[in-house]
Amino acid sequence: MKNLNLSILNKNYRPRKKWIFWTVVTLLAISIIYAGYMLTQAPSGIAENEYQRVKSDYVLMIFQCVVGLIVIFIPSKIERKYSIDIPDIMEIIFFLFLFAAIYLGEVRNFYFRVPHWDSVLHGFSALMLGALGFLLVNYINDTGILDVRLSPFFVALFAFNFTVTVGVIWEIYEFLADGILQTNMQKFITAEGEILIGREALTDTMKDLIVDAVGGFVVAAGGYFALMTRREQKVEETGREDKFVKPKKE
Repeated sequence: MKNLNLSILNKNYRPRKKWIFWTVVTLLAISIIYAGYMLTQAPSGIAENEYQRVKSDYVLMIFQCVVGLIVIFIPSKIERKYSIDIPDIMEIIFFLFLFAAIYLGEVRNFYFRVPHWDSVLHGFSALMLGALGFLLVNYINDTGILDVRLSPFFVALFAFNFTVTVGVIWEIYEFLADGILQTNMQKFITAEGEILIGREALTDTMKDLIVDAVGGFVVAAGGYFALMTRREQKVEETGREDKFVKPKKE
């Protein structure tokens, strides 16, 4: 019944997924063309205000849009290569996140126009990554790739660590982009051109990591209690204690 419900759910979301997918792909492609043209017109150096775009901003915009066009195809590649059925709703959420982070945030400048836009996206991505971590562990459990069935605590721990690790990798990506492309993804330069030092220069990075950790913990805690509740219900129905080690194959 669960598989049937999932099949029906995916069937209902599939047309929306395709429409959202191609909408985001089109917007990113158009943004690359737009940013390429504006790159030739924009001034160099430091922006006079937070709304003015300089050449480095358009270089970052092109780079972000290209990365977005690459990673948006990852879910379909994974499904085809590993025969994994990623729920359509999760793919839709992933596409919408790319739309919010790259098109709205970078192209439409929501990072400056909308207060705390960066923190909202980091919180949202932490919840999404935590859910993805649970999905990966459930896939391992269901397929029997390992000779053990992971406990609720370990599943929650993996989801939390997965979320924080991806958050750290993202901050490394921002650090490298700022160094190589001379951008300001880590917000170490103010809108007035002042270069921050010491603790102030670390504020944006540490805030993002804290938001990632909090979001990952919320998902991990919620998932842990959900798994424990399901385990207790199964024990009540079957009268047997759930074991987390599978019998070795002879």
